[in-house]
Amino acid sequence: MELSGAEIVIQCLKEEGVEFLFGYPGGAVLHIYDALFQQDAVKHILVRHEQGATHAADGYARATGKPGVVLVTSGPGATNAVTGIATAYMDSIPLVVITGQVPLPVIGSDAFQEVDTVGITRPCVKHNFLVKDVTRLAETMKKAFYIATTGRPGPVVVDIPKDVTDPNRKIPFEYPKTVSLRSYNPQVRGHRWQIKKAVDMLLGAKRPMIYSGGGVVLGNASAALTRFARLLGFPVTQTLMGLGAFPSTDPRFVGMLGMHGTYEANMAMHACDVLIAIGARFDDRVTGKIKEFCPHARIIHIDIDPASISKTVRVDIPIVGEITPVLDEMCEIINSGDIKPDTIDRSGWWEQIRQWRGLDCLHYDRNSERIKPQFVIEQLYEVTGGNAYVTSDVGQHQMWAAQFYKFDLPRRWINSGGLGTMGFGLPAALGVKLAFPEADVACVTGEASIQMCIQELATLLQYRAPVKIINLNNGYMGMVRQWQEFIYESRYSHSYLETLPDFRKLAEAYGHVGMQIKTPADVRPALEEAFRLRDRTVFMDFITDPAENVYPMIEAGKAHNEMRMAPGVSDTRELA
Repeated sequence: MELSGAEIVIQCLKEEGVEFLFGYPGGAVLHIYDALFQQDAVKHILVRHEQGATHAADGYARATGKPGVVLVTSGPGATNAVTGIATAYMDSIPLVVITGQVPLPVIGSDAFQEVDTVGITRPCVKHNFLVKDVTRLAETMKKAFYIATTGRPGPVVVDIPKDVTDPNRKIPFEYPKTVSLRSYNPQVRGHRWQIKKAVDMLLGAKRPMIYSGGGVVLGNASAALTRFARLLGFPVTQTLMGLGAFPSTDPRFVGMLGMHGTYEANMAMHACDVLIAIGARFDDRVTGKIKEFCPHARIIHIDIDPASISKTVRVDIPIVGEITPVLDEMCEIINSGDIKPDTIDRSGWWEQIRQWRGLDCLHYDRNSERIKPQFVIEQLYEVTGGNAYVTSDVGQHQMWAAQFYKFDLPRRWINSGGLGTMGFGLPAALGVKLAFPEADVACVTGEASIQMCIQELATLLQYRAPVKIINLNNGYMGMVRQWQEFIYESRYSHSYLETLPDFRKLAEAYGHVGMQIKTPADVRPALEEAFRLRDRTVFMDFITDPAENVYPMIEAGKAHNEMRMAPGVSDTRELA
């Protein structure tokens, strides 16, 4: 069949099985929008801001494992999308972002709504393309989806000049079944000898730790990790991005590690003698002071991306490959060998972990007359039975959600980890709800973050995607205020929000249900009522204690065993 460039774009999306296209029209992509109008296989979701489009596609991708797809126009359409592209890049989320561009003859002439999209996005994409010839369009689209979803996933930008989509020029269309890129061949299977060495090291460990990250979730390797951890019987800690890959309610799980991780996870990391890192990148929020990171440990690192290995922390045994086949091979070697995981007595190690757990590092005042944000998350967990998809924005509320909502399944915890993007939570919840319309979807946010993409409340109504918004409203940019209290002698420079809207009325103005909750006794009834209203978006504005901080906390430049604990919790040095 013969198709125009605009029709080719849409046909490529159909060939890739794209369900939703998140976008916002403009001059450079109007030919594509006209082709979109003339079909109904790909459903377009009209967001209210291009940043919302990328975050919604990102949320969809994180929850489903499928690539999220975005369509925006040239100039400000592309630049507005950059924050969402960078968010996906930092967290290795597969996106294909189609951007319009001015016609080829005027590129470089400062034409109306012209920016160098390829140049601007180059530092924050896995790859990008500028399509100069309509005959290369189908092949380029195939490459974009292939690159975005294989190896270490990431966003790919396809920049298409308007004249390449000219409806008056039609060419024969054939979508490639496969593509081959000479310089891009992700390694799938780990090196057998390296795997054998790693197993020998693990079985000889006296104080082992399993440290898993977002790569386990993205690689659909949760089942493999769970089998591996239970076979060994070792303690497991997870990064912010890795939560849910191993069940949080399993007794082997010692909690999240890092800056706001649990006392027992951080102390166990500091004291372990063998560490196996699985699908994790040793980012600064996890490692703390690099020179004192796991000072007693030999380190094994499994990752699909060879560039991530020994990038910040030097490892002893690198294994490049997909997580599931590597862990399955490890389990096979363990089961067939003479040395079993229980050969070494590790009861003393587990007793030490039990003592660290006894510190109750997540303690907060449960008798307060003010609403404690931790209490709201605990009640959210109970009301939803731990089965909700939970998106979050960035700040204190994000950390409380990670600490107090026990994720037992992967792809249920949807948040911006690497870039820390305020405004992510609401549009991400839209993407998740569209993917799973029957599921409970909760957006945990704060009064500062929610206002960054609050216009997407209109999109939720238009596409009948009801989510529950849990706004932990303390009147501050909470994490900024916390750092100012700890590090800047309580000089609260521009972190107090003096003119907040009435969120209850604002939600109602957008056509949703608004609630304001001021007392602890009303927290659970409000949540129960909200989740009973299955067909309505409910905005719950919880007025929380403005002085509450996130504990534990490892300040920048400190080691894992140098945590600041909540008032009333024993000083860390007493048990260190």
